[in-house]
Amino acid sequence: MVKKSRILVIGATGNLGYHLAEQSLKLCHPTLALVRDSAFSDPIKAHKLHSLSHSGATLLKGSLEDEASIVEAVKLVDVVICAVSAKQTLHQKLLIQVIKQLGSIKRFIPSEFGSDPTRVQVSEVVDGYNFYAPKLEIRRLVEAEGISYTFISCNFFTSILLPSLVQPGLKSPPRNKITIFGAGNTKGVFIKESDVAAFTINAVDDPRTLNKVLYLRPPGNVCSMNELVEMWETKIGKKLEKLHVSEEALLKKIKETSFPANFEILFIYSAFIKGDHTYFDIESSSGVNGTELYPQLKYTTVSEFLDTLV
Repeated sequence: MVKKSRILVIGATGNLGYHLAEQSLKLCHPTLALVRDSAFSDPIKAHKLHSLSHSGATLLKGSLEDEASIVEAVKLVDVVICAVSAKQTLHQKLLIQVIKQLGSIKRFIPSEFGSDPTRVQVSEVVDGYNFYAPKLEIRRLVEAEGISYTFISCNFFTSILLPSLVQPGLKSPPRNKITIFGAGNTKGVFIKESDVAAFTINAVDDPRTLNKVLYLRPPGNVCSMNELVEMWETKIGKKLEKLHVSEEALLKKIKETSFPANFEILFIYSAFIKGDHTYFDIESSSGVNGTELYPQLKYTTVSEFLDTLV
């Protein structure tokens, strides 16, 4: 029997990080979590930590700013998965330095989960802030240091934009009028956090994903705005009034609004105008398709997710 890698999850109290730790335990990996001291006094985070500990995870106190705690944690494992928030992306630099110095890690999965930062085109048009620049900087650093990696490109979580049917500012799907951005035919990708975690943990000991980007484009989860609207209309048994916003009008609004207030329309522009999730083919030299590698994995489709909102 092949020995399971020991996995360290950093960011285990976050939405994705918690699912990663859960999935790691489910697949019988010895699982450790590096946790800030303050997390234990936060009721929601403390509940997650208690659940993980009860399931067999080892909790280690520390943070990405504390080199000694990082060294001690990394020494205990084979694989490091970082799932910190986007605003903490560059905080991974010290972790990368430690991984490089110790030289014992079989694989590092940095906190890149989202669109492939080497493929996004929004930075060309949005002045003042590039959401993807820190992610690209970390990717290039990992590559330059010669650290074994897998990058996960999962595009949107289903918790982003899909609950409103891609309507900025709304918390639930509209039932009368809906705004369609551009022609409405460009496809974006949505995937549930727990499903991202399942694909990720399946990849950690897989030689096919070593030093590759694992792209997640599950059939049933790659949808245009027109397809989303048609799906929703069928579910609620009603046609919606369509309002169209041109690419030019959306771009003007992005430039008139500062980050982070414009993040929803920035993501919409990226996915549903520029096609950043789907405009390119996966190149076998640098990437692999997760649903082709792991056809046995069940996942929540966009249609199934929308059923929960009816």
